[in-house]
Amino acid sequence: MGVDEHTTEVAGFSVFYRRAPASDSEVLYLHSVPTSSDDWRTLLELSGGLAPDLPGFGRTSKAGNLDYALPAYALFVEQFLDVLAVPEVALVGHGWGAAIGLLFAQRHPERVTRLAIIDAVPLLDGFQWPPIVRWLRRPGIGELVMGSVNRWLLARVLRKASATPAAWPDARVAEVWEQFDQGTQRAILRLHRSVDLPALAAAGAGLGDLQQPALVVWGDEDPWLSSAFADTYAHLLPHAAVEHVAGAGHWPWLDQPALAARVAGFASGSVTS
Repeated sequence: MGVDEHTTEVAGFSVFYRRAPASDSEVLYLHSVPTSSDDWRTLLELSGGLAPDLPGFGRTSKAGNLDYALPAYALFVEQFLDVLAVPEVALVGHGWGAAIGLLFAQRHPERVTRLAIIDAVPLLDGFQWPPIVRWLRRPGIGELVMGSVNRWLLARVLRKASATPAAWPDARVAEVWEQFDQGTQRAILRLHRSVDLPALAAAGAGLGDLQQPALVVWGDEDPWLSSAFADTYAHLLPHAAVEHVAGAGHWPWLDQPALAARVAGFASGSVTS
């Protein structure tokens, strides 16, 4: 199906999003860092739905006065759906987008019909920041790290987080690099500094109350987020199935393209477990 591009206004700032016709309820796709709704083009073609560029990323506003904290992103999801008059969604989130989606689902369970999380930032006890994030969270040091990133280094980071060279072809890296400006760098730093580890765990305190069908997907070769957290999430979410993906890293559907149809099918309801 065709995927259209749109721009709207949410809480006074410009938001870019993609939309494809959905056969039943809408699917909302939330990307992670440092990418954008570009991640979801294939899945949108399969399931239909919505995929915004989150504030600070892609073609959405990156203004310095915006709030890039985790709770603010959950509020953005609520406001975005209200602007588009979408009462409920099946939610698919990756990385930070999954954490945002889980926080939104706990705040508004009546607005989430199904829930799929992919290599989600853990809203769980026992998580420790990966080394790269520890550097980013340090004032001054994080800015220096961001300022040192060039296209070659960005490509290296993306490819080291994946299991197969084909996951990040040069053309896709070029898209990410084009959007990796000072506004996006600022959003990344502020997001990672907006919560400490106890606050992350506290943000998941209501996961056990979520009654939606859920799918937890994890690349077993994710170098940043241990796949053990997939089982913890699946244990906490009352109606969750877990799928470990061998030969896949942090963006598992890029390493294993067949996974896109699996996730899209679950989100659209055509595959139930």
